[in-house]
Amino acid sequence: MNPDHLIPTRWSLISRLKNWDDQASWREFFDTYWKLIYSVAIKAGLTDAEAQDVVQETILTVAKKINDFKTEAAHGSFKGWLLNTTRWRIADQFGKRLPAGEPLGQHSDETARTATAERVPDPAGFVLESVWDEEWAENLRAAALEKVKGKIAPEEFQIFDLCVLRACPVKQVATKLGLKVWKVYFAQKKVSRLLRREMKRLAEAG
Repeated sequence: MNPDHLIPTRWSLISRLKNWDDQASWREFFDTYWKLIYSVAIKAGLTDAEAQDVVQETILTVAKKINDFKTEAAHGSFKGWLLNTTRWRIADQFGKRLPAGEPLGQHSDETARTATAERVPDPAGFVLESVWDEEWAENLRAAALEKVKGKIAPEEFQIFDLCVLRACPVKQVATKLGLKVWKVYFAQKKVSRLLRREMKRLAEAG
């Protein structure tokens, strides 16, 4: 897997999307963002089929609106723009669940039109922005981890995987791998430090 495909926002990629004939860039965009969009849609309470529709409709909306988006970071966050686009596509799916004959823009007992997005069912206090930020951060962490993985010894990554990702005690990992405890300790610290540094770099690049 190319870790660059996971980097949350790359202005060079967004710029290339303005050329509809650049199929390679559009494929890269899809590979980068579809899991993020899908996961958020699922957590919002949609079914698998509905979430897949959200992915498709969000990508189509981006294709239609990308020329209106200014690709310089100073003009605003692509992350926020994509969030709002995804939010409306999720709201559309919930709108399709309304009883037949009920206007999409309002409930039968409302006297004024209410935006569909404001009527998304929220039994668990679902906050789209919070989940979006969590998924975005996980995407960033995955990208950073892939980059770090290519810079360290396989044994060091195995130690990090066991100690940090799988939360195994250092002594247990040392015994399992036949290593000194200090070597396990310092290896996990080294990789953790590199990971934090790479995450910061990617976040600033986005």
